[in-house]
This record gives sequence, structure tokens and C-alpha cells, in this order.
Amino acid sequence: MTKQYLQLAKKILKNGSIQKTRNGLTYTSIGEMMRFPLTRQRIPLITTKKLAWKICLHELLWFIRGQTDNKLLLKNNVTIWNQNASREFLDSRGLHNLEENDLGPIYGHQWRHFNAPYKGCNDKYKNKGVDQIQNIINILKNKNNRNSRRLILSAWNPLQLDEMALPPCHTLAQFHVTNDIELSCSLYQRSGDIGIGIPFNIASYSFLTHLLAHHCGLIPKEFIHFIG
Repeated sequence: MTKQYLQLAKKILKNGSIQKTRNGLTYTSIGEMMRFPLTRQRIPLITTKKLAWKICLHELLWFIRGQTDNKLLLKNNVTIWNQNASREFLDSRGLHNLEENDLGPIYGHQWRHFNAPYKGCNDKYKNKGVDQIQNIINILKNKNNRNSRRLILSAWNPLQLDEMALPPCHTLAQFHVTNDIELSCSLYQRSGDIGIGIPFNIASYSFLTHLLAHHCGLIPKEFIHFIG
């Protein structure tokens, strides 16, 4: 697992094009892909650098609960969203209507309440919008239909991008069932930081695949990562 990651990092440093972005000068490579086995209870974690896997899990569960309030992460000492949740950053995005620490209709909102009108992180959204996670679970539990090619989880909602503190980087996941019982996940990520973000995303969606497999009586098989 780590070997694949290091090979990609070396490729980007050697062959990547240098571009000026909002993050400064970056090395950019387009259309990369990695595959990681999830069998035998494996989670692909980078071993050549420290990976805060507990923080990764806290964030994932926050997404799954449909939450968008950064204060809930702070209660678990998770600070990775602090900059984007600051008053200064929200104002820079034109989100003067959002309170500090309200991140808008980002991942969790789209996963559990896709396109429901967003009225703040403290509002109640039960039975509003499309619950993509529950829809996926319902299909996975149906033995007659679990090989569906419609097991899509999308965080990219063009209608609400301007309401988000940060447009989603990991945008779309598709789940696949093979041999009636093996669950795999393909993730398309429009943008990713190879040094920090990518290892985090690999772990997060691998955890998610394991959670869905366990909940639906399936066996985790593979995580496939496409980076745009």
C-alpha cells in the first residue's frame, strides 16, 4: 500500500507540471489511480508518515451523521476544519449569513439530505432531501438487487456549491458488489493534496467500505482511488 503511494509521490515530483494556485506553487499531475485490497480486515494506512486515523474516523462519523457544525468536531479535539470554519474564511467566501463554525451544506449534508434547502448547522433536516447513505444500505441489503450499478454517493451538488465553506474535493464514490458478497468502493476525487489529504481520504473511504460491508452482511474487497 505504502509503496503505491510513494511511487505516485515520486512521479508527481519528477514529472508533475508546476502551477500557480490559490495554495501557492504546486506540482500537478492529472488522472492518477491506485488500488488497495481491503480483504482480511485490512485498512490501507500510510506507514512512512504519521496518520491521525482516529481523527479520520471522527470526521467520517460526522459526515455519516449528516453534521456540518465544526464545534462537534472540536469536542473530539478534531481541528482539521478550523481554518475553513473561521469567520474570516467564511466572509472571504461571501458566506456572511453563516455563523462561525457552520460549514454550510458540505459532505454530511449532501450524503444524508442531498439538496435540502440549507438553513444552518443547527436546523433539523430529518426526511428532507435525499438520504444517499440509507438508499445505498437499502440496496446492499437486497440480495436480488445489490449488484446494482446505481450505488452512488455524491457530495458534488452544483446548486449548493456557493453555500459551502469549501466545495468537496472527494466528490463521488461508487460501491460495487461482486460474487454476491464482496463490496468494493471506487472514489473519484477532483482535487487532492498528496502529502496530507490523499492518505486521509484513502483511509476514510476504506473505513466507510468496511462499515457498510459489516452493516449489510458483506465482505470488504477493494478500494480504488481515482484522482483528477
